[in-house]
Amino acid sequence: MKTEEFREHAHSVSNWMADYLATIESRPVRARTHPGEILAALPRAAPEEGEAMTEILADFDRVIMPGITHWQHPRFFAYFPANSSPPSVLAEMLTAAVAAQGMLWETSPAINELETRMMEWLRDLLGLPATFRGCIQDSGSSSNLAALMAARERATAGRACREGLAGHAPLAVYTSAEAHSSIEKAAKLAGIGGAMVRKIATDSDQAMRPDLLRAAIASDRAAGIVPCAIVSCIGATGLGSVDPLAAIGQIAARESIYLHVDAAWAGAAMLLPEQRHHLIGIDHVDSFAFNPHKWLFTNFDCSVLWLRDPEALAHALSVNPAYLLSPEGAAMPEYRDWGVPLARRFRSLKLWFVMRSYGADRLRQMIQQHIDWTNRLAEMIRATPDFEIVAGPRFALLAFRFRPGGLDDAQVDVATEHLLQQINADGRTYLTRTLLDGRPVIRFSIGQTNTEWHHVQEGWEAVCDLARRQRNDSGAALAEQGQGDRS
Repeated sequence: MKTEEFREHAHSVSNWMADYLATIESRPVRARTHPGEILAALPRAAPEEGEAMTEILADFDRVIMPGITHWQHPRFFAYFPANSSPPSVLAEMLTAAVAAQGMLWETSPAINELETRMMEWLRDLLGLPATFRGCIQDSGSSSNLAALMAARERATAGRACREGLAGHAPLAVYTSAEAHSSIEKAAKLAGIGGAMVRKIATDSDQAMRPDLLRAAIASDRAAGIVPCAIVSCIGATGLGSVDPLAAIGQIAARESIYLHVDAAWAGAAMLLPEQRHHLIGIDHVDSFAFNPHKWLFTNFDCSVLWLRDPEALAHALSVNPAYLLSPEGAAMPEYRDWGVPLARRFRSLKLWFVMRSYGADRLRQMIQQHIDWTNRLAEMIRATPDFEIVAGPRFALLAFRFRPGGLDDAQVDVATEHLLQQINADGRTYLTRTLLDGRPVIRFSIGQTNTEWHHVQEGWEAVCDLARRQRNDSGAALAEQGQGDRS
C-alpha cells in the first residue's frame, strides 16, 4: 500500500472510529451472535491475491462488528471496565504507526525514559512510597507473576532462577479466598504449584482473616514448608473486598515473608486522598500492582507494577546473550528484565496522553463520580421491592440478589440466575455474576469512561423492567398450574 492510499484509508478509518464512538449507545451492549456464526462467515482459506482495502473494511462492518461486545458502551456494567478514551486511542494510533520495539534502551530511548517518568507520576499520584520503582506489564496476570517470581527468588536466596526448585523445600503462597485466579496461575507458572496456594477464608466483609493467615503460616512452617509470599487484595474481583493491609503487613514483617498487593481494579481509587486509608501498612509491602486499563481510562493493555527491590527480580530474569548487550544498559533500567517478554510495546505513550489530556484533577473527579453513583444506585436498589444488596457498595461495585416474596433460598438462586440471563439477552445493559457463600449474585460495576448518571438509571430501569416481566410470567405459570390442578 502506497503512502497516499494509506492516507486515504486512514482518514476513512478515523471517521469510522469517530462515528462509532458517537453512536455506540444505539448498539446492544453485548454481542448477539451464536457460537460459530462469525467463523462460518469467514473463508476457510487465505486469499491467494491481495484484496482491496475497501472490501476488507466493508467485511469488518459486515462480519466482525456483529460479534463485538461493546466494552466502551456507557451502559456496560459487567466485569470491570477495559477502558479507553479518545486521548488513549490517539496514542495507540501513533504507537501502531511508529511500531517501535522497546526491548532495550537503545532500541528506542524514548520508550524507556517515558515509561520511567510515567511510573513516577503514577506512584506519586497514588501516594505510594517514593522508594518504589515501576514498570509497565501487559496485564495484571503478568504483574502478579513477576511479583511471585521476585518472592520466589527471595525465599530461595536466588537459587530457583539458577537451579530450579528441585531439592528445595516446598514453597507456599497465601492469599484471600476472594483473590483473582491469576494468583493461582502465577504460582503454577513460577514453579511453586497451584496446590501450594493457601486460600485464606474471609470474614463477613469478604476480607482475608489475619488470624487464619497466621495459623496457616505456622502450620506450613511446622510441616517444613517455606512461606514464600502473601498477596493482599485491594478491590478483589468478585465483590470488591479489601484485605486489612495493616494487619497483614505486620504479619509479613514479623515472619519475613514477601508481601504483594493486587489492586488491579481499585488501585485507581487511590488517586483520591480519602481512599488512601486502604494503603495503611504500605511500608511493609514489597510490590504493588494495578491496571490503568481498568479504571484509569487507558486502552488495554496497560498494567503497572512497582517493586521495592526491582534488582532482585531483574537478577532472576536477566539473560544476556551478546546481541542484547548495550553500552548504555547500565545507565537506565532495562525493563526487559522486569517481566517475562523480551519484546516491549510503547505502552507508556497512552498513559502520557491520558494524564496530560485529563489532568490529575479531572481523573479524580471521574473516579469520584463513579463511586458516588454507585452509592446512589445502592439507595435505589434498597428502595426497590424484591431486591437486596448482598455486598457493597465498595468503590464503584455492588452486588445484589433478586428475591421475590414467597421464594425459598433455592428458588431465589434460580430466579437470580434467570434474571441475569434475561438482562444480558435484552441488550440494554450488561451485568455479570459471582458467588457469595456459594450462592449466585449479580454484580453491577460502574467505571466506563463515558458513563453518566442517566446511563446508570437506564441500566437499573432495564433490570427492574425485566424483573417485572419475570414476576408476571411466574405468576401466570402458577395460575395456569392451579387451573390444571383443579381440572
